[in-house]
Amino acid sequence: MTSYRLPTGGLIDRDKPLSFSFDKQRLIGLEGDSLASALLANGRLLVGRSFKYHRPRGILTAGAAEPNALMTIGQGGRTEPNTRATMQELYLGLEAVSQNRWPSLDFDIGSLNSLLSPFLGAGFYYKTFMWPAALWEKLYEPFIRRAAGLGRATYETDPDNYEKVWEHCDLLVIGSGATGLAAALAAGRSGARVILADEHSRPGGGLLSETATVGGQSAADFVTETLAELAALPNVTIVPRTTIFGWYDGNVFGGVERVQKHVSAPQANLPVERLWRIIAKHAILATGAEERPLVFGGNDIPGVMMASAMRSYLNRYAVAPGKQVAIFTTNDSGYALAHDLEAVGIVPVAIIDSRTGAIPASYLGRDRVLSNAVVTDAKGGKALSAITVRSSAGETTLTVDALAMSGGFNPIINLACHRGGKPVWSDEKATFLAPRNLDGLSLAGAAAGLDGLQSCLADGAAKGMAAVQALGFAASTPVFVEVAGDFVGGAIKPLWNISGIRGKAFVDYQNDVHRKDLGLAIQEGYGHVELAKRYTTNGMATDQGKLSNVNAIALLADARGVSPAEVGTTTFRPFYTPVSFGALTGSSHGSHFQPVRKSPLHDWAKKNDAVFVETGLWYRSSWFPRAGETTWRDSVDREVKNVRINAGLCDVSMLGKIEITGGDAAEFLNRVYSNAFLKLPVGKARYGLMLREDGMIYDDGTTSRLEENRYFMTTTTAYAAGVLNHLEFCAQALWPELDVRLASVTDQWAQMAIAGPKARSILQRIVDNDISDEAFPFLGASSVSLFSGQLKGRLFRISFSGELAYELAVPAGYGEAVADAIMEAGREDGIQPYGVEALSVLRIEKGHVTHNEINGTVVPGDLGFGKMASATKPDFIGKHMLGREGLQASERLQLVGVMPSDPATSFRSGSHILAKDAQATLENDQGYVTSSCYSPHVGSTIGLALVRRGAERHGEEVQIWNGLRGEFTAGKLCSPVFYDPANEKLHI
Repeated sequence: MTSYRLPTGGLIDRDKPLSFSFDKQRLIGLEGDSLASALLANGRLLVGRSFKYHRPRGILTAGAAEPNALMTIGQGGRTEPNTRATMQELYLGLEAVSQNRWPSLDFDIGSLNSLLSPFLGAGFYYKTFMWPAALWEKLYEPFIRRAAGLGRATYETDPDNYEKVWEHCDLLVIGSGATGLAAALAAGRSGARVILADEHSRPGGGLLSETATVGGQSAADFVTETLAELAALPNVTIVPRTTIFGWYDGNVFGGVERVQKHVSAPQANLPVERLWRIIAKHAILATGAEERPLVFGGNDIPGVMMASAMRSYLNRYAVAPGKQVAIFTTNDSGYALAHDLEAVGIVPVAIIDSRTGAIPASYLGRDRVLSNAVVTDAKGGKALSAITVRSSAGETTLTVDALAMSGGFNPIINLACHRGGKPVWSDEKATFLAPRNLDGLSLAGAAAGLDGLQSCLADGAAKGMAAVQALGFAASTPVFVEVAGDFVGGAIKPLWNISGIRGKAFVDYQNDVHRKDLGLAIQEGYGHVELAKRYTTNGMATDQGKLSNVNAIALLADARGVSPAEVGTTTFRPFYTPVSFGALTGSSHGSHFQPVRKSPLHDWAKKNDAVFVETGLWYRSSWFPRAGETTWRDSVDREVKNVRINAGLCDVSMLGKIEITGGDAAEFLNRVYSNAFLKLPVGKARYGLMLREDGMIYDDGTTSRLEENRYFMTTTTAYAAGVLNHLEFCAQALWPELDVRLASVTDQWAQMAIAGPKARSILQRIVDNDISDEAFPFLGASSVSLFSGQLKGRLFRISFSGELAYELAVPAGYGEAVADAIMEAGREDGIQPYGVEALSVLRIEKGHVTHNEINGTVVPGDLGFGKMASATKPDFIGKHMLGREGLQASERLQLVGVMPSDPATSFRSGSHILAKDAQATLENDQGYVTSSCYSPHVGSTIGLALVRRGAERHGEEVQIWNGLRGEFTAGKLCSPVFYDPANEKLHI
C-alpha cells in the first residue's frame, strides 16, 4: 500500500468499522471517516479521471474545493452524481462509483485523448466544429452532447423529503474554525442571537487537523470545550453540515444543510436537505483560507496533494499519505506538515522550499531541506513514483510515493463579493483580499488575510464583540491563553511560473487546463480574464476555480507583463458550492409542485361531474359530460348551444379581483388605462386596456364604479398577480401623491357568469332588485340583495359570450349554495353548467380576445381597439411610446377571423397564414392563428388570427399551414365576429 491507516491517533472511532464499496469493491472504513479518508486508508489513490484528457486523478484536498474525487453516490432515486468524496461522510453500506471513465477506472479508453492533446488545446472546439457546417447536426452536436458533463443523473423519482426554513439572528458566524468559534463565543456570551454555521460534519475547521495546543490542551479538546459552552447558551444555534452559499440584498444569506446525507437509511419524517434563508443584522465571514497548488509538470498525478490536506488526513483521520513523502512549499505550511509527519515516524524525503533564507529555526541545517529549489516535474501514471528537483546544486530525481505542495493561501472571500464587490490584490499577501467597507458583513481571521492560530483567535473574538456591541449588546472579548506549536512567521514568496517544465503543468485540474492553454489564450487575443476563462474553461468546473483562479490570473499577468491587480478577477456569484435541485425545490414537487387553488365553486362543479383542467395555479372546470356523450367535443358543443338557446352557469371566480379606493382612484385608473375612466358613472362598468410602458397591451378587463371612490377591477386569471404588482408600483413609485389604496380580493368573492337569453328571468327569481333592461342596462354594476334580503352580492351586466349575460359575485363561503340555488331556479328554463372549453368557443365566436391574442406584441390598433387609446387624455402609461413609427406601421399584424373554405376541413392554433398560392417559407409568412375551435353556431372550425394588414383583407382566400404536422388547409379571412355582429343579443 502507498497509503495506510495509522495505528493510533485521529478523531475516528476504531471500535466502529463501516463497510462500504467503491466501484463494487468492498472496503472497510471507520466511523468519523470521510469517503476520501477511507479510500486513502485502503490504499486507493486513483479515484477519478479528468474531463478532457481522462488523466488519472487522485485526492487533492480535504474540503469543498476538491476537483478530482467526484463520485456517484447511492442507488435508484437516491443516486447523486458529482459528490465530493472529501465532503461525504462515510456511513454503513455507502456505495460509490467513479465517473467519466469507460469501461473502468483502471482501464479507461478515454485516456487516448491524452495522445491527441496537441490538437485539443484551448479553443479547439471553436475551431474544430465550425466546418463543414453540414456535420454540425449529424456529427458534432451529438458528439458534444454525449461527451458533456460528469456523472449521470437518475431518471428515478427521489424518495426523500426536502424543506425550506426562514431564520433571523443578530449575528451569523460563517465558519467554525478558530476564528468562528472565538467570534461566536464573544457574541454568544452577550446574549445576542447567534447562528454558527459550518459546512463540515464536525465544527472546528482547521483546529481538528491541528497539533498546536491552546492553553495547554490539544486543539481538538479546545474545540470540544468551546462547543459545549456554546451549546449551553440558549441564544446560540450551531448548524454543522451547512454551507452558506450566497449573500443577498437585505443581509439575507442562503444556506443548505445536509440533514441526512450521512446516513444509510434516511428517516421519512425528516428532510435529507434543508434550505436556510437567514436574515442577519450582521455577519462575520470566518471561512479561513484555501491552500493553492503549485504549477509544475505532472502536478495532477495521484499522490500529489495539498500540504494542509495531508495534515487533515494525518491528524484528523489517522491516515498517512505515503511512506516516502516529499514537500514542495513556498511558505511555512510545508514545515508544519513535516513536523506532523515526523511525529508519527514518517521522515520526509525532502522539503523543497522555493524561498531563500526563510527556513524555520527548527529546520535549519537539515540535509533534507532544500532552499531556493523547485520541483519541475513529477513522474508516474496511476500513482506518483518520482519527482525532479532543481536547486543551486543542479537537477536531481527523488523517489517518492507522495508529494505535498503549498503555493500559499487564498482567503475564502467568495461570499463577500456576491453583491458586486471586487477583490483587491495584495502584493504583501500575494493574493486577493475582500473589498472593504462591506455593509452588514465583517471578515475575520484567515479570511481577512491574517496568519497564525493566535491571531485568528484574537481577531475572531474582537470582531464578534464589536458586531454585537454595535447592535446594543454588552460584550467583552474572551481571553485565549498562549498558543504553542503553531508554525507562523516566514513570509510567502509567490511562485507562479516554474521554468524548465517538461510535462503538462495543470492549473484547472478538472477541466484539464494547463499552463500553455493560458499562454495560447493571450496569443489569440483572449487575454482579458473573463475571455480567458471562457476560452480555456479555467474556473468553469464544479469547483468554480477555487484552486485554479489565482494561479491563472497570476500566469496571465506574468505573460502580459502586468500585476495581477491589473488582470483582476472574474465575477463571483452564488452558489459557493453546488446546491441540489431538491434543496431549492423544497416540498414543491410531485403533487405539491405548486399550490393548488380551488375556486369557491369547485365542489359545486365537482358534484355536477366537471372534468377539471390545471390553468396556472387553478383547477378549472373544463366541461361537464353527460350520459351518452362519448367525447369532450360532444359535451362542449351541447354546452355552447345551450347557452345560445337557454342559459348556462360558468365559474369565473378565478378572475383577478382588485378593490381600488381613495379620493384619487378615478385619476389613478385614468392613468393606468389607455381609455378614459374619469367620468365613469357610479353603477357602471367599463372595459379597459392596460398598456406597458412600451405601448404594448399588458392586460384587459372590466372596472366597475360601485361608489364615488370605490372601484372593482377584474383582470385576466393569468395576470392577476402581475397587474396588482404593476398597480402597486404605480401607486408607490410613480404617483405617490395620489390618494389611492389597493387590495386583492380574488379569494373573497365567488363569481359566476349566467349567460343566455333566459339569464335575466332566472336571476330575477333570486335577486331582489329590479334587473330589467331599463333598470339595469348593459354594463350596469351595483350591489344587490339576494333571497329576500338574506344575502348581499354584487351584480355586473357584462358578457364574454356575446349573449345576454350577468356576473354575480357573492362572499366566497356562499358560492356553492348560491350556484345550487341558481341551477334550481333555472331548471325549468334548461340552465346547464358550462366550462372553460365552451367559454372559449363562445368568446371566439364573438371575436373576444384573451392572452392568446394579447401576447405582448400587440398594440390597441392591432386588435381593432385603436379608439381606446385616448388621444384627448393628457397622459397614460404607454401613450408616448405607442406613437412610435413601427407601432403605427400599416404592415403590422392585425386581428382577423379565419375559416376553412371547406367546412369539412379544419386547422389548429399556431398554424401560419400564407397567400393562396405561396410556398411555405419564412418570407411568405403573413401571420398566424392565435385561437381556434369548432363552432356549432357556424358549423365549422373557426379561428382568430394576427395577419399582416388583416383588417383590410376580409374575404381573401389564403392557405393555413401547420409545418409541425404537415397540414395545408384552404381558408379565407373574415371579420373576427362570427356571431351577432350587431350586438343585438346583449341588449334584449
